[in-house]
Amino acid sequence: MSFFNSIGRSMTRAQRPKRSPTPTSATLPPVEIPQPKSSPPSPVPTAPKPLYLSNPFVQAALVKGNFKTIVMLPKYVDIMEWVAVNIFDFYTNLNEFYGVITECCTPQNCPTMTAGSALNYTWINQDRKSVHLPAPTYIDYVMTWVQNLLDDENTFPTKAGQEFAPSFPSTVKHIYRQLLRVFAHIYHAHYHQILHLRFEPHFNSLFAHFLAFGREYELLEVKDVKGTNSAPVGVGQLWEAWKQMGILEG
Repeated sequence: MSFFNSIGRSMTRAQRPKRSPTPTSATLPPVEIPQPKSSPPSPVPTAPKPLYLSNPFVQAALVKGNFKTIVMLPKYVDIMEWVAVNIFDFYTNLNEFYGVITECCTPQNCPTMTAGSALNYTWINQDRKSVHLPAPTYIDYVMTWVQNLLDDENTFPTKAGQEFAPSFPSTVKHIYRQLLRVFAHIYHAHYHQILHLRFEPHFNSLFAHFLAFGREYELLEVKDVKGTNSAPVGVGQLWEAWKQMGILEG
């Protein structure tokens, strides 16, 4: 269902041994020049698989089956209300999860907002310039910004008779993209702490629900989840793994 339609990536050459002097007497047997042995090619080092892609952690979940069944619009529920309520829940739950590991996410441990070996997210400052921020600062900015929007009656109306603004679809899409970055950073930098606390089934389920909902209502694009070849988002592989497992739609 389209949410928007509802409102309009030397070896050094082996040295040959020195040749023996050329014999001057015809009675001397020819000298056999030993040939250097070729060395087998060195194996190309590969990066270790992230913990969140390894078994059994990739399969850890509270919900079994496809998440599409829990993101479908209920009968008699306005689509705007459905999207607003779910965004509020995603934000609230993600904020609580981040609060548990926030002591580990410090400017010293996370000097940039990373979500992959080649990906650092930047923040647009008041001068409309992209700046690199420590991850905790970036996430604090995101969460404060989203909370302010949720508290704004003009963006998320709660009173009877109020209508959603025409800009609501673009606003929630922007919110969704920023929350995805917080999810991606936690998976990339703090999943081992999630495993230590043993709440990976809960966090995996929340993220799978978030992805399923975002794709169902066109709040997320594939490039948001997977990134580019030069700067892939780590959780893009998780998304693909869950699709193969039947947890998410193709």
